Amino acid sequence: MRHLRALCAIADAGSVRKAALQLGMTQPSLTTQLRRIENAIGGLLFTREQSGSQPTPLGRSVLTRARPIVADMSALVTAAKDAAAHASGAHLRIGSTGNRAVAGWLRKLHARLPDADTTIHVDVSATMLLQMVATHQLDIAFVHEFAGFPLPVPGGVERRILVAKEPQFIALSASHPAAGRPVVRLSDLANDRWVVDLTVDDECAALRRVLSDAGLNPRMVHVRDNTTAAELVASGEAVSPCQPTTVTREGMVIRPLLDDPLTVRLFTVSRPQATTGPDADALHADLKSAYLELAWANTAYRLWLLRHNSALLSPDEVASDDRARSATASRLTPTPITLPVPGPAPESAPA
Repeated sequence: MRHLRALCAIADAGSVRKAALQLGMTQPSLTTQLRRIENAIGGLLFTREQSGSQPTPLGRSVLTRARPIVADMSALVTAAKDAAAHASGAHLRIGSTGNRAVAGWLRKLHARLPDADTTIHVDVSATMLLQMVATHQLDIAFVHEFAGFPLPVPGGVERRILVAKEPQFIALSASHPAAGRPVVRLSDLANDRWVVDLTVDDECAALRRVLSDAGLNPRMVHVRDNTTAAELVASGEAVSPCQPTTVTREGMVIRPLLDDPLTVRLFTVSRPQATTGPDADALHADLKSAYLELAWANTAYRLWLLRHNSALLSPDEVASDDRARSATASRLTPTPITLPVPGPAPESAPA
């Protein structure tokens, strides 16, 4: 089954590299596996072309037989897992890429489902999480995709948009020349190194496109560890794109980028055919509530949301902020003092 799934993945993805990402493998490992399959069958199953991997006539013949087998096995595993979950009581399996809203989401889920056995799987690869939902390893996943780089959403899952356009801010040293500005231009960072994580889907490609469009070609520092990345930024060795809800640390500031050149879309995916377990709409609503609380607590991001009239905000929240601004303004405005207007001088008494 593992070999058949690999062949179907290569055919569906159109390349060994993309298929390896979907399967959670390295490209060399999948290439080696494909060669073993071809050696066992006795012929080439795919041609390696500049546009990707294309099935040969033999490959198409094998795929015709393989797809029904893989589909039947997936259906069998899915039915077994659903039956096991139903028999063992309430069980909730959630996944997410790294995001500070996850903690608040879990808190709300525990309040909604106090008796549920909840597990969480955090992965830097959104593609991997999508596949885990599609294969019934997760009930729901919270992921992000960079603008211009859509994720390969598998069939059989349902997507709910949380934030259609979240701006990515910039983390830089407090001693950086641009640190004192409320909004930073990309040109202010032309001479800086940029920290990127190559394991995050499309982050490096999206950043390079944005910088190239701005006429910049800075040096990249590839770092997977968040602690090390933060140390590099705070020490002034590099700058780093970051989520707008990122918490600052000593020696570091977080600033919006002018015109929001780098954005992501946040959404959840779940399986609509699931008949057991909590309602996906309720899970998504809990996440939205947790995300909004986090965003609203961040002054820079709150101002960005208000300035862009974000759909994430309700009229009550906007009105509340307006009242807060008015109250602040009234406290800062001095109370006018009314002075008496002098009248005409009294006439002298007659002698």
